[in-house]
Amino acid sequence: MNLSKPALYIVLLVVIVAAPFLLPAYKTQLATLWLMIIVAMTWDMTGGQMGYNSLGNIFFYGTGMYVAAVITIGMVYDVGDYTNAAGGGIYAFTETQYFTGLVLGCIGAGLFCALSAILIGWPTFGLRGPYFAIGTLGMAIAAGELVSNWEWVGAGQGISMPNYPGDFETFKLLIYFIFAGVGVVLFIFLKWLYTTRFRSAINAIREDEDKAEAMGLRTLTYKLLTWSMAAFFVGIAGGISAFQLIHFEPLETAYQTINLGIFMVVCVLLGGKGTLWGPIIGAVLFHVVKEVTWNYFLGWQWVALGAIIIVTVVYFQDGLMGWLKHKRPEWFGIRVEKKDQIVTEPAE
Repeated sequence: MNLSKPALYIVLLVVIVAAPFLLPAYKTQLATLWLMIIVAMTWDMTGGQMGYNSLGNIFFYGTGMYVAAVITIGMVYDVGDYTNAAGGGIYAFTETQYFTGLVLGCIGAGLFCALSAILIGWPTFGLRGPYFAIGTLGMAIAAGELVSNWEWVGAGQGISMPNYPGDFETFKLLIYFIFAGVGVVLFIFLKWLYTTRFRSAINAIREDEDKAEAMGLRTLTYKLLTWSMAAFFVGIAGGISAFQLIHFEPLETAYQTINLGIFMVVCVLLGGKGTLWGPIIGAVLFHVVKEVTWNYFLGWQWVALGAIIIVTVVYFQDGLMGWLKHKRPEWFGIRVEKKDQIVTEPAE
């Protein structure tokens, strides 16, 4: 099974384009699936490829939402007046203003989050192991509390985005293709990046950071670059979500550490850390289970989530990709001459 065959990518591209038309009632769920794929792939950049398990990547998602909102609103109105709970004014956006805000807001969100990752990562990467995970989690929680008390951006009531100037079904289709476009670009970027020496460098950090430093590798530079690239795409995803949700607030929507912040980690663990396809497969499987349980077994959804985590940790410690590679190495182009003796293994 050669995952790099051009025919496979052509089929996948056709499926991506056709999906919202074949399943028109599930446009929103399909768009959310792409969100899960994006955040899973970006989390794996630091957690899987580099070995720094962050629990605070949701910081970039929530920050991206607010940056996109501030840029979109600020181009037309005063942000403080717009978000004033005691206001009551009518704030209309033209079609040009809406789409300009959508483009510039999402790009600005990505750039702001990338810069934030560098500034925050400078002191944070002094922590390692569980201390890094706890530190990044605290960063995300603190950001949510700070924004929920910041009146200029709406505080706890959140922000309402401008309405899409058109048919709502067209709007859902637009959001789907924006998410899908970002996801495809991210996949192409990572597929290229993981064939360069950059991947070898961050894998060396994962395996033994002290030894990598002793050999002359500028580990902090690679860590900052990796986290900033991941933050860029998560920030864009957050900006798109701000427009998709229309109204969002800090704790339950933007900086949702106990939901999306955990989901992105579970997706990677389920699919397989440190692989290109693992986060994608894990995100698809997890999203399907989540949608089924949330819609048909409401009240048992967290039980299902816990069961997935337990089964993955106990039986699939390398994720589904690792398990399949061990059971069916020939699917991945791995030639085995003797039992458990791998002779050749091509790069992913």
